[in-house]
Amino acid sequence: MTIYLAGGCFWGLQKYFDQFPGVRATEVGYANGPDSAPTYREVCDSSGHAETVKIEYDPKEISLRELLDKYFLVIDPLSVNKQGNDRGIQYRTGIYYADQSQLSEIQAVYDEQEAKYGAKLAVELAPIQNFYSAEEYHQKYLDKNPDGYCHIPQKMFHLAEEESKETLRKKIGDLSYEVTQNAATERPFTGEYDDFFEKGIYVDIVSGEPLFSSLDKFDSGCGWPAFSKPIEGKELKETTDRSHGMVRTEVRSAQANSHLGHVFPDGPRETGGLRYCINSASLRFIPYDKLEEEGYGEYKKLFER
Repeated sequence: MTIYLAGGCFWGLQKYFDQFPGVRATEVGYANGPDSAPTYREVCDSSGHAETVKIEYDPKEISLRELLDKYFLVIDPLSVNKQGNDRGIQYRTGIYYADQSQLSEIQAVYDEQEAKYGAKLAVELAPIQNFYSAEEYHQKYLDKNPDGYCHIPQKMFHLAEEESKETLRKKIGDLSYEVTQNAATERPFTGEYDDFFEKGIYVDIVSGEPLFSSLDKFDSGCGWPAFSKPIEGKELKETTDRSHGMVRTEVRSAQANSHLGHVFPDGPRETGGLRYCINSASLRFIPYDKLEEEGYGEYKKLFER
């Protein structure tokens, strides 16, 4: 699906929408002016076109309502031909639809915004009449020129990242989020898997990537789950951790880069001498009898040797 949105300088509006999952492609251009292709200079000289972003999106991943809700976060819907320091007819706000079926959803959001502000919106609502692609140097301008001018606050370019973080926090819980994302440490002897030795595997609570097997788990008495090695063939990331006045080897998951814990050279000699000291909050346990059901059937062979 395609929607055309005008809201001040199109440099910032394009970068803003490029961040959201479900937005497949964007293009900046000049819309709903005289039916002839203008140059940027002609647009700035009040040709009548609006600086507009053409947005191609997958409605299965992001709805038109979601796009419009995000649009209204970065425009002044009551101003005529003015957005921030941008003044002129080319900087007017507008929602230009390509398909009549989009109108009812657009109108619903539009009505909600008018009720919110208690005033008539200055945002044009009309079918797309024409759209002319802007010169190449305007495309992805702020990616090419990170210090370029933009009327949209910088923090809004990280909105999707913040939304993703909040979604993850709700999914895995505050403790697991702080451990995996901010390298926090759960209190000793409080973790779910500290004194836990059922048959199965442990996966990253964030990504589900397999990390450790119960076959390699042992009671180290340290207050956290301890493993002598990761699952065979599974690599972990190791980095030097100099926090808290110590020098330790931090362990992270390879795919999701989740903080897991640390590895020490004081494990059982008969199993290689390593002790992977891991936070329970970074793990999810998959019982042996549910490996097939959960999509980890290939790991049953670990227990058949």
